[in-house]
Amino acid sequence: MENQVKIFCPATIANLNCGFDVMGLCLEGIGDEMIIRKVAEKGIRITKITGADLPLETEKNVAGVAGLALLNATKSDFGFEIEIHKKIKAGSGIGSSSASAAGAVFGINELLGRPFIKHELVYFAMKGEVVASGSEHADNVAPCILGGFTLVRGYNPLDVIKIESPSEIYAVVLHPHIEVKTSDSRAVLSPTVSLKSAITQWGNLGGLVAGLYTKDYELIGRSLNDVIVEPARKHLIPYFDTIKYAALQSGALGSGISGAGPSIFALCKGEMIANIVAKSMSDAYTNTGIPFDIHISKVNDEGTKTITTRG
Repeated sequence: MENQVKIFCPATIANLNCGFDVMGLCLEGIGDEMIIRKVAEKGIRITKITGADLPLETEKNVAGVAGLALLNATKSDFGFEIEIHKKIKAGSGIGSSSASAAGAVFGINELLGRPFIKHELVYFAMKGEVVASGSEHADNVAPCILGGFTLVRGYNPLDVIKIESPSEIYAVVLHPHIEVKTSDSRAVLSPTVSLKSAITQWGNLGGLVAGLYTKDYELIGRSLNDVIVEPARKHLIPYFDTIKYAALQSGALGSGISGAGPSIFALCKGEMIANIVAKSMSDAYTNTGIPFDIHISKVNDEGTKTITTRG
């Protein structure tokens, strides 16, 4: 059995407009790397973090908390050391904390001989998300671990459905270099919604899921509409309406806020349109004077994966 594993933990887009807190997708090529080693001493130690200023204390780190949750569910008489090499910027809205939580449970599970299937790992990764956002939620960790699109049908018990991505779906993500705290994004949301808005929202969510299964790109585009969360949150992201308009005018199927923001995403049919949309969004944001990064990605159907192992 291996004593060390190096893994890739991908970035994710959560909510997908109408799927607030229940939908997500996994990105390709954007993600963190982690090295996890089996050691004689029980427990978990975070030994190294690069690319971000994050706590090394196990109980204050999402990877440490998630890893401990898994470890406590086993009868292991050894422990683990974790190195985290962050490539996803914290607070970017593309699942930085969830990548750490997912990577920890995936890597430890590998070194334990895979006692848990991937769907079961989502439960443990959610425990780490409490450190980052104050609540257990799976809309980022589920696609990060499972890959593709995911739907969180419910939490009691946890019920996650993986949906294979239509082959031509590409995602464009524009990340403005500003900070939007998840707590602030949550604070602007109303605890109640009108019946009319609710009916519109769950109609769109049903349409999105149906469009993904039937590979109906026009239906996917019609369904990427959020009448509840986006109107309340968009003012937290400078020039959001301008960038969304640029994406839609240049051929995107739909556009919206990635996670809690500040990143803005667009889903596109085909790489050519994705490149056109990325240029249009970039040109529009360049005029704002706010620095930003932009990514073009296929949907990653594999999720968190092993890069190398060592015995």
